Amino acid sequence: MTIFSRFSLCVACVGCSVNIAVAAPMQEQVGSSQSRQQSTYDVDHLDELKINPGLSLSEVLEKAYARAPMQASLQSRDVMVSARNRVANAMLPSTPALSVTHQNDAIGSGRGERDWQAELELPIWLPKQRDNRLKVAEATQLTTNAGRQSLKLQVAGQVREALWDIAFNDNNLSLAANKMQLANKLQADVEKRYHAGELAKTDVMLAEQETLRAEKEKLLAEAELMHARHRYYLLTGLRELPASYEEKQSSLEDYSQSSIWLEAQTKVELAETERDLAQVESHENMQVMLNVRNIKGAFDTTSNDSVGVKLRIPFGGEARAAPIRAAAEVGVGNAVAERETLKFELEAAMHEAEHNLSVSRSELTIAAKQFEIAQESLKLAQKAFQLGETDLVSLLRVQAQNFEAERAFTTRQIQVQWDIARYNQTVGVLP
Repeated sequence: MTIFSRFSLCVACVGCSVNIAVAAPMQEQVGSSQSRQQSTYDVDHLDELKINPGLSLSEVLEKAYARAPMQASLQSRDVMVSARNRVANAMLPSTPALSVTHQNDAIGSGRGERDWQAELELPIWLPKQRDNRLKVAEATQLTTNAGRQSLKLQVAGQVREALWDIAFNDNNLSLAANKMQLANKLQADVEKRYHAGELAKTDVMLAEQETLRAEKEKLLAEAELMHARHRYYLLTGLRELPASYEEKQSSLEDYSQSSIWLEAQTKVELAETERDLAQVESHENMQVMLNVRNIKGAFDTTSNDSVGVKLRIPFGGEARAAPIRAAAEVGVGNAVAERETLKFELEAAMHEAEHNLSVSRSELTIAAKQFEIAQESLKLAQKAFQLGETDLVSLLRVQAQNFEAERAFTTRQIQVQWDIARYNQTVGVLP
């Protein structure tokens, strides 16, 4: 079961534009991937996803839901519902039987005795048996319907995770591309000043190492983004992304309306109705037997026709009833255990969803301030380096701090939206 999930972004491919719709400072930092420099170490692998402004998050969910492997299980439940309705609405509780008996003395005394008998066996409904069967059929239908809604919510969690995973990795790629661009610019400047005799050869090598490190980060970020896109494609079958998939936080404060929880409750109710039915059907049905008989006696040329009625009333039978009742009790116990286990999981998920969202919002406020300070520090460090007041190592240290502050800030922006989606998933809200 997937009860969690993770923004609004625009992804086409590694060589196409990227736009993460959050706060304005983030948009300025991400920029356009058209300005990203292509590395000689790029991997020849693309999982292309195009932006479709007309595609909504709910439509993506429907596509993924239609592809869910559990659809086969739901269809088999429909067959069970149909079968139980047919049994509950049948005229008789079980199958009637017709038997024919013939007896003569051709092998015995040979005096011409003949006996023909036809018998119809009709089972009789036990008290409350039909009502309990109707309740079981109705409970099975409710469980099947709840199962469909539960499956859709689970798929919604997978879709949310897939989309926000793409957003997260696309942001990492944008940061890595910006870092590589700045590293290339710095290396070019260092080489220029080296040739002018202002810097040592070691500074050139240090700048080159920084460029190679940035290229490596970009290469790994591209790979992770390709993986995330492919997982999305496998889940939805789509090569398109919605233009926006940010969600508003639901006003619900618990999981009581979650279809996953409601399905667990319907399973308990179904098991209880099956137990009530088992209490009744642990006894055998009485049977009425109607027979027609034709007898011709020995040395008698005439025959005699008659009609008879027989009532079969079983009694005792605890050896037969005990396993049936025990199996029904096991079914109730398993359903209750499953529901209570799910309750613990949902309680934990609810607490984590609320707490994580609160923490992420606080972290975003702190990260925004840190990023603002880091940007100002970088401007001062770059100016000092240009004037020769500081060395390259100091500049790279400040530059690294700025990159980390930017990463923390943009990641927190995404995480807040991701945690909102996870909160909605936990309380059972569909996109």
